[in-house]
Amino acid sequence: MSPSVPLPSLAISDLVTTAMPDDERVWVPQAENVWFRPLLLNTVAGEWVNLLRVRRSGVLSRHRHPAPVYGYVIRGSWRYLEHDWVAREGDFVFEPPGEVHTLVCDEGVEEMVTLFHVCGALIYCDEEGGAVGYDDVHTKIDLCRRHYEEVGLGADYLKQFIR
Repeated sequence: MSPSVPLPSLAISDLVTTAMPDDERVWVPQAENVWFRPLLLNTVAGEWVNLLRVRRSGVLSRHRHPAPVYGYVIRGSWRYLEHDWVAREGDFVFEPPGEVHTLVCDEGVEEMVTLFHVCGALIYCDEEGGAVGYDDVHTKIDLCRRHYEEVGLGADYLKQFIR
């Protein structure tokens, strides 16, 4: 083992965390039967990495992204209404920016967990593609802060994920 080398004076520390936590309180509710588990909240680059967990079938959200999104399906499956593919366990998904798509979990999927790396924002859209809301790294931080306070982990719990 090599000796420990000190970090440069302004360097950001590494982040190593257990992705699938034992403590259910780490999962932040996003909608009914939909949670996310933050892994990285990058305020400088305006991006976040999280696990998305869904425990129901149906339409989850119609949205678009101004920047790329990367996904890796850990459990279950999901698809977009606008495409003919289904993302299944072990699949990698690259989403180019710009297109409106509608995430769906089909009947029979008891639980879906996907790791998503979102660059930029997620813009929620109505049926005509008009913006009706958004999420970005800052709205995710606010959701986490409130949730972690409510469940007894404390607002500072989320600081470990912020870079």
